[in-house]
Amino acid sequence: PLVQSMFHSRGLCCSRRGRQGRKGLVCALSPLHSSHGLVVGTLPFVRDCSSRPCPSETSGTRSHFAMSDCPEESCWSAVVQQQDGESLSVSLCSPPDARIGRYSLTLETCTDYQGSSYQIGDFILLFNPWHPEDTVFMRDESERREYVLSQDGLIFQGTCDYIYSIPWNFGQFEDEVLAICLKMLDINPKHLRDQNRDCSRRNDPVYIGRVVSAMVNCNDEDRGVLFGRWDNRYEDGMSPMAWIGSVDILKRWKNFGCQPVKYGQCWVFAAVACTVMRCLGIPTRVVTNYNSAHDTNANLTIDRYINERGEQERQSWDKIWNFHCWVESWMTRPDLGGDYDGWQVLDPTPQEKSEGVYCCGPAPVKAIKEGDMLPKYDIPFIFAEVNADVVYWVVQGDGMQKQSIRSSDVGKFISTKSVGRDSREDITHNYKYPEGSEEERAVFEKAEHQKKSIGEEDEGLHLRIKVSEGANKGSDFDVFAVVNNNTDEERVCRVTLCARASSYNGTLGPQCGLTDPVDIDIEPRAEKRVPLRILYEEYRDKLTQDNLIKVVALLNDHQTGDILVAVRDIYVENPPIKIRILGEPMQNRKLVAEISLVNPLSVPLNGCVFVVEGTGLTEGQLVKELEEPVEPQAEAKFRMDLMPRLSGLQKLMVDFESDQLTGVKGYRNVIIAPQPL
Repeated sequence: PLVQSMFHSRGLCCSRRGRQGRKGLVCALSPLHSSHGLVVGTLPFVRDCSSRPCPSETSGTRSHFAMSDCPEESCWSAVVQQQDGESLSVSLCSPPDARIGRYSLTLETCTDYQGSSYQIGDFILLFNPWHPEDTVFMRDESERREYVLSQDGLIFQGTCDYIYSIPWNFGQFEDEVLAICLKMLDINPKHLRDQNRDCSRRNDPVYIGRVVSAMVNCNDEDRGVLFGRWDNRYEDGMSPMAWIGSVDILKRWKNFGCQPVKYGQCWVFAAVACTVMRCLGIPTRVVTNYNSAHDTNANLTIDRYINERGEQERQSWDKIWNFHCWVESWMTRPDLGGDYDGWQVLDPTPQEKSEGVYCCGPAPVKAIKEGDMLPKYDIPFIFAEVNADVVYWVVQGDGMQKQSIRSSDVGKFISTKSVGRDSREDITHNYKYPEGSEEERAVFEKAEHQKKSIGEEDEGLHLRIKVSEGANKGSDFDVFAVVNNNTDEERVCRVTLCARASSYNGTLGPQCGLTDPVDIDIEPRAEKRVPLRILYEEYRDKLTQDNLIKVVALLNDHQTGDILVAVRDIYVENPPIKIRILGEPMQNRKLVAEISLVNPLSVPLNGCVFVVEGTGLTEGQLVKELEEPVEPQAEAKFRMDLMPRLSGLQKLMVDFESDQLTGVKGYRNVIIAPQPL
């Protein structure tokens, strides 16, 4: 018999239909409100998690019940809706705290003469952010569409002085992705150690978040998804810069026997975690923190040592990342008394261990803002990422160390994609009070940290770094040390500029520019500039794939003996990718995309490859390898046929790789008209 079951409570769901030998997999991508969504089975039945060898009612992984006259939302219940000959239609209600995962359905019948049991099939139950009693309930419909249903988005990168975005295909509803996400849960070490306990806790998004945070990286030798690498050596895998979506990564992981995929960096870890959490029904977004501190000794201070020429004097385990990405997931925190519901930070990038495992969070954003270090999990580490002080020490020729400046530049422009729009939403105010406010000082006292930042004064000498326009890859450009004399007296000082290639995680590379010390006289209330020309021939072979140059300026005030330091990270821009759509975009009708890029360098580009991807626009990734090199200033152009499967707003994303230009990204929004009836 065919039985149609309707979920009343928890469940974005996948279901299996059956009628005497006919089976087909049906995936309900739209959320289940109080009584929407189709699942198939016969009732009464026994429900269990298929990965469990011993499901039990006490652990919440098995439920055995008979028909009732009306549904009960606090427990599993079933009501007959319609009976037609040999077919029975039943409405099924699941409790809000049901464990997520794959379940089997068994029919038990009983007559005066005998009892029978029939295995019907299985279905998958997920978290339901549309249901008010679910632990991941999100009230706003536009936010649910963005943070649960949206299969593409933007991830912000660059520097706090130059913020840009890259497109990303999350693809949480693509074929195989849900099965892969469940596989990830079923091979996590906690499940392998105690399957009963692990499955019984799968109704808790806090628990699921910690498991996902740990399993997205492989640092605990737990068959995690991604292998992290930051040394610019990616020959035996894929450069982190080359990815444009999570689906390819997850499928590679599954197809190669759950061996780690090479390679990932913070935004890749975060994007894959976002895909998994959204796939399981938990509202999630990728967040970027600029000037993100990695405080290894938990003293909320990052010490940087440079010599009198502006060069790095010694290495420090503590670092300032140009940017760092994590995810926020929306959930209640009954384990914390309900005071810290809402957005929770989860960071799958392996930095420090939490309870012996490379994972981080979930940490309530509210607790980070208030400096409350006690609630679980990992709040002190994330608090330091957005609040640590930076102290510069200038090591003089005689070995003396002089504290130059103590700044509060950490935790700037904390960003995520806006709801429903391709723009940046600044959410810094969620993490910290305004610098210098009474609330901020109170938070630091609560965090048992003495904040002694030296702010800029109105009087004295001021130093900053300015960049000329045209900092494009392949071009020379200028940077300037800008000195302002805000006194009524003439001042004499010495200025030095030093430039080095840099990685986004704060690791410094070779020098690519240096000035000799220059003595300058500055009139009262005047400004002077000291230039440094940064040549393409100097930085061409020294840049990492992050395209970053760190410039340090030192100023010695001869009158007072003070030393000022200014630091700026410069992003060297890649050329744009142009995408043209030819024809009228319509569902299930061929569409042509024209994609092009101009080589801005003075040398040919070899081994050129375009990778195109877009949910609803392409079947997986489309790869175009160019047979000939692209000469200097020449245009690489090709056309590609698309067959849109979904209507509505879709993103076509492109990545370009070559021997000289890597990680070049572009995207175009395409509105696909529905197929005429």
